[in-house]
Amino acid sequence: MPKALLLKRRDIDTPEKRRKHTVGILGHGRTALTQAFLFANAGFKVIYADADHDIANQIEKGRVSSTGQRVTALLNKQITDGHLTAERSIRKAASESDIIILSVPATIDKRKKPDYSHIQKACNEAGFGLRPGSLFISTSTTGPGVTESLIKETLENASGLKAGKDFGLAYSSMLGRILHDTTANERVVGAIDERSLKAACLVLDTVAKGKIVKVRDIKTAETAKLLEKIYRDVNIALANELASFCEKAGIDLIEAQNAINTNPHSHLSFPQLIGEHAMMEPHLLNDEAETLNTKLHILNLGVRINQRMVSHVVRLVKDALGACGKTLRRANISVFGVSRRPNTRESEGSLVKNLVDMLKRSGGRVWVYDSIFSHKELVEMGYPARKTLARTVERSDCLVIAVGHDRYRRLNLRKINLLMKKPAAIVDVGRVIDPDKAEREGFVYRGVGRGVQLE
Repeated sequence: MPKALLLKRRDIDTPEKRRKHTVGILGHGRTALTQAFLFANAGFKVIYADADHDIANQIEKGRVSSTGQRVTALLNKQITDGHLTAERSIRKAASESDIIILSVPATIDKRKKPDYSHIQKACNEAGFGLRPGSLFISTSTTGPGVTESLIKETLENASGLKAGKDFGLAYSSMLGRILHDTTANERVVGAIDERSLKAACLVLDTVAKGKIVKVRDIKTAETAKLLEKIYRDVNIALANELASFCEKAGIDLIEAQNAINTNPHSHLSFPQLIGEHAMMEPHLLNDEAETLNTKLHILNLGVRINQRMVSHVVRLVKDALGACGKTLRRANISVFGVSRRPNTRESEGSLVKNLVDMLKRSGGRVWVYDSIFSHKELVEMGYPARKTLARTVERSDCLVIAVGHDRYRRLNLRKINLLMKKPAAIVDVGRVIDPDKAEREGFVYRGVGRGVQLE
């Protein structure tokens, strides 16, 4: 019988002692895999369970490729060492685990309403395998109250056990955006009772270098995670709004931001494209606000501003082509980058697909390249891709840097310009091209927020 609820610090204070305990990761995608690595690296025996059998197949073959480069290398070592295994059945994984970590994402439907069906299905399966004495920790992003209603009730109904009595239940916003965030940032933890809280904090402390922040209940912990991400989205919306102003006013917003961000008490995000997946949290909080007959005006305005950024980039492309004496209709457009964030192999939630579709609907002929993904992978994602960088820009009228991978900072603009149809334009969304250098190499330059006065 699992004894996770009775854990003492001395029971898991070394990797050797942790090897006696099994952690089941129920999830999907990069964040769940990152958690799997963290617990395996801390010494626990880890079972990764996912309805996506492709990931399970990769783990069974001893090599995954669905995460960032650094996480992938570290994960593969844990697989080779036998510390991480895969299980296709969530029920079986739960039945063999002392500690269960839920990392299944919610989705947003066409009406902008939360869809928790994947979470409910995973919890139902986990409930059938749940054993007395287990500790269940949710890290899924959910609206306030979902853990203590939907998740708790589903687990109890399937298992016949009671949360807080027969098994522990807690919530933690333990995941950051990258591995460094995950290990270094503070963790907010709430639980259904004091025993669950104590056990969850002990377990999470083994994989976190940052401080464990205890809050009074699960609902507070859920809200803290939403607010952290909503703050980021609203900050980006402010930057996106200022970008339009600066472009018209002849001001370089990026230079201004770099100047003010030297102040430790001031941090303005850079303008950028963020997808519906990244903007999920406002919809989760809005759903709860509607039940309380409350309007979240700034939050909703921020969502609308961020959603308009694809159209704004298309307008920049039209303006750049216009300065070249061309129109978007029948123009050849090269788009670099499809990732959700720079320097990651994560494409889910990226708005680049929307950008490509809008450019095509406007009459452009679009070709896509990403230095992080193979040509085959881009085609499988549905992009009109070419095999090489040179082939992608050949006879192109405009190059759009949609995602600012570091390697795009080292592009040989002179060689690229020789391949493109003169006069050629660059539209820099990723903030990696120096405007003066682009102009010196013969390009017409436009960039999000870059209202620079070029000669």
